[in-house]
Amino acid sequence: MKITGNSTDQDLVNFFSEMRAEDSAIVVPPFPKIKKSKSWSLIPLGVAATLALLAWFFIEDKAIQTLDHDVIIITLEAGQNNELKFKIESTTEMESWESPTSSLLTDF
Repeated sequence: MKITGNSTDQDLVNFFSEMRAEDSAIVVPPFPKIKKSKSWSLIPLGVAATLALLAWFFIEDKAIQTLDHDVIIITLEAGQNNELKFKIESTTEMESWESPTSSLLTDF
Protein backbone atom coordinates (compact mmCIF):
# COMPACT_ATOMS: atom_id res chain seq x y z
CA MET A 1 0.00 0.00 0.00
CA LYS A 2 1.43 3.33 -0.93
CA ILE A 3 1.34 5.99 1.72
CA THR A 4 1.38 9.57 0.69
CA GLY A 5 2.86 12.34 2.78
CA ASN A 6 -0.55 13.60 3.90
CA SER A 7 -0.99 13.92 7.70
CA THR A 8 -4.52 12.43 7.72
CA ASP A 9 -3.19 9.32 5.99
CA GLN A 10 -0.43 9.05 8.57
CA ASP A 11 -3.02 9.43 11.36
CA LEU A 12 -5.05 6.55 9.89
CA VAL A 13 -1.97 4.36 9.60
CA ASN A 14 -1.04 5.07 13.23
CA PHE A 15 -4.60 4.44 14.39
CA PHE A 16 -4.82 1.03 12.71
CA SER A 17 -1.32 0.00 13.79
CA GLU A 18 -2.29 0.78 17.41
CA MET A 19 -5.48 -1.26 17.01
CA ARG A 20 -3.47 -4.20 15.63
CA ALA A 21 -1.12 -3.99 18.62
CA GLU A 22 -4.08 -3.96 21.03
CA ASP A 23 -5.72 -6.89 19.23
CA SER A 24 -2.54 -8.97 19.34
CA ALA A 25 -2.32 -8.43 23.11
CA ILE A 26 -5.82 -9.84 23.69
CA VAL A 27 -5.81 -13.45 24.85
CA VAL A 28 -8.53 -15.52 23.24
CA PRO A 29 -10.35 -17.65 25.82
CA PRO A 30 -10.42 -21.37 25.10
CA PHE A 31 -13.67 -22.80 23.82
CA PRO A 32 -15.37 -25.23 26.17
CA LYS A 33 -15.14 -28.84 25.12
CA ILE A 34 -18.29 -30.18 23.53
CA LYS A 35 -19.78 -32.95 25.56
CA LYS A 36 -20.54 -36.15 23.75
CA SER A 37 -24.15 -36.57 22.78
CA LYS A 38 -26.19 -38.90 24.97
CA SER A 39 -28.64 -39.69 22.18
CA TRP A 40 -26.91 -43.02 21.55
CA SER A 41 -27.93 -44.13 25.02
CA LEU A 42 -31.61 -43.55 24.10
CA ILE A 43 -31.58 -46.07 21.23
CA PRO A 44 -32.12 -49.13 23.47
CA LEU A 45 -35.00 -47.31 25.16
CA GLY A 46 -36.60 -46.59 21.77
CA VAL A 47 -36.19 -50.21 20.66
CA ALA A 48 -37.77 -51.45 23.91
CA ALA A 49 -40.70 -49.04 23.54
CA THR A 50 -41.25 -50.15 19.94
CA LEU A 51 -41.25 -53.81 20.92
CA ALA A 52 -43.70 -53.11 23.74
CA LEU A 53 -46.09 -51.33 21.36
CA LEU A 54 -45.86 -54.14 18.81
CA ALA A 55 -46.54 -56.74 21.49
CA TRP A 56 -49.54 -54.74 22.72
CA PHE A 57 -51.06 -54.55 19.22
CA PHE A 58 -50.48 -58.18 18.31
CA ILE A 59 -51.58 -59.87 21.53
CA GLU A 60 -54.91 -61.55 20.87
CA ASP A 61 -57.86 -60.41 22.92
CA LYS A 62 -59.97 -62.85 24.87
CA ALA A 63 -62.87 -64.33 22.97
CA ILE A 64 -65.86 -62.05 22.93
CA GLN A 65 -68.83 -63.62 24.69
CA THR A 66 -71.89 -63.80 22.54
CA LEU A 67 -75.43 -63.37 23.74
CA ASP A 68 -78.08 -66.06 23.43
CA HIS A 69 -79.77 -64.09 20.69
CA ASP A 70 -78.13 -61.90 18.14
CA VAL A 71 -80.89 -59.29 17.75
CA ILE A 72 -83.11 -57.58 20.29
CA ILE A 73 -86.12 -55.81 18.81
CA ILE A 74 -87.89 -53.11 20.82
CA THR A 75 -91.15 -51.84 19.37
CA LEU A 76 -93.85 -49.48 20.58
CA GLU A 77 -97.33 -50.82 19.93
CA ALA A 78 -100.79 -49.42 20.60
CA GLY A 79 -102.81 -51.68 22.90
CA GLN A 80 -106.40 -51.53 24.15
CA ASN A 81 -107.80 -48.06 24.69
CA ASN A 82 -104.91 -46.63 22.65
CA GLU A 83 -102.40 -47.51 25.35
CA LEU A 84 -98.81 -47.53 24.17
CA LYS A 85 -96.79 -50.59 25.20
CA PHE A 86 -93.21 -51.56 24.62
CA LYS A 87 -92.73 -54.97 23.08
CA ILE A 88 -89.30 -56.57 23.43
CA GLU A 89 -88.37 -59.57 21.27
CA SER A 90 -85.14 -61.41 20.71
CA THR A 91 -84.30 -63.36 17.59
CA THR A 92 -81.30 -64.66 15.76
CA GLU A 93 -82.39 -63.40 12.36
CA MET A 94 -83.11 -60.03 10.90
CA GLU A 95 -86.31 -61.10 9.16
CA SER A 96 -88.50 -59.08 11.48
CA TRP A 97 -86.48 -55.88 11.13
CA GLU A 98 -88.43 -52.85 10.00
CA SER A 99 -87.04 -49.53 8.95
CA PRO A 100 -87.56 -46.71 11.46
CA THR A 101 -89.03 -44.57 8.69
CA SER A 102 -91.35 -47.22 7.20
CA SER A 103 -94.29 -45.75 9.11
CA LEU A 104 -93.95 -42.62 7.01
CA LEU A 105 -94.78 -44.64 3.94
CA THR A 106 -97.82 -46.47 5.35
CA ASP A 107 -99.46 -43.83 7.55
CA PHE A 108 -100.45 -41.52 4.71
